[in-house]
Formats: sequence, structure tokens, C-alpha cells
Amino acid sequence: MEITTEQIKLLRDETSVSVMQCKKALEEAGGDMEKAKVILRKISAAVASKKADRELGAGVAAAYTHAGGAVVGAVVLCSETDFVSKNEEFAKLAYDIAMHVAAMCPKFISRHDVKDGDVAAARAVFEGEVSNLPDAVRTKALEGKLDKYLQEKVLLDQPFVKDESFTVGQLLDQATQKFGEKVAIVRFERLSVR
Repeated sequence: MEITTEQIKLLRDETSVSVMQCKKALEEAGGDMEKAKVILRKISAAVASKKADRELGAGVAAAYTHAGGAVVGAVVLCSETDFVSKNEEFAKLAYDIAMHVAAMCPKFISRHDVKDGDVAAARAVFEGEVSNLPDAVRTKALEGKLDKYLQEKVLLDQPFVKDESFTVGQLLDQATQKFGEKVAIVRFERLSVR
């Protein structure tokens, strides 16, 4: 199947990935747009993994106010250089993540930030909930509940509020691929009057 420039342009507009990578993904997917997006996500994760050890040297702070000033989400998003952090699209990404923080109320940036005490407390609650299940499925049910709880509380694991087909972590992987530098959230806050 021949890939058209219209298909490449559409995929690029939706993903902000380079034209060449969009073309390669479409060719690999046989022209299927959804498969091409999955391929690009896998590439994004691989690119982000390669850049994970790099130092962050610049960044931007962004805030989003919602509900007539009743809720504020704020985030510090960093990159390796100020060339990237001063980019308008980088600032928009930080704003979108701040909006996500305001809407979804995460407690931790990553699973590495979750304290053993928090996991133990959640585990104790869930052990009570699964205590009446047969032994054969109790452990699996407990681990499933704990995983779901962490997914709801960990910012990088949460489905992105503007497009739930990917997580905030995958959004950062895409940004790393797009900007060619490590992109990371180093801090966030959510303030609410209630």
C-alpha cells in the first residue's frame, strides 16, 4: 500500500512526531492510522528510555485555574536545555499537565515516589475487602486492587485528561521524542478551597 502525503500530514498533526517517523510508522502499519499511533508510542517509549539518565537544566512552571478560582493545578516541567523549555509548545504541554493535575488530583509523580507506608495502608484496606474471597484468587485480587489504586494516584500512570488513550507518562515520552531531549515533571501541586 502506498502511503499518501495526506496520511502522513494527518498523523503528524495528531502526534507532532517528525514527518519521516510518521511515514515509517504508516508503512509498518500498512497505512492503518491507529496501528501507526501505537508504533509511534512504542518508539517514543524507547527514545525516552535512552534519554532517561540525562540531566535536566531548564524548565518552565505553569498553572491552571479552574472552577472560578476554586481549584489550581501547578506543575514544573523540565528539559535539558532552555532552547526546548522556551518553546511555545513546551509551555503548552506544561499548561496541559497543570490542567490534568487540577482535574485528576494525583498524589505522587511516579510509583518510585510512593512511600512504603502508603502502600501498606492501602494494602491493609484492600486485604479487608478481599478477605472473603477463595485463597486461589485472593492474592491476585489484592494485587489488582493495589495496582488500580496506584494508577489512580500516580500522575505518570493516570490516563491524560484531554485524551485518555494514553497516560501522562506516555505524553512525556512523546514530548521527549518530539523535542529530542529528556522531558520530566519535577514537581506539582494542587490547591483547592474545598
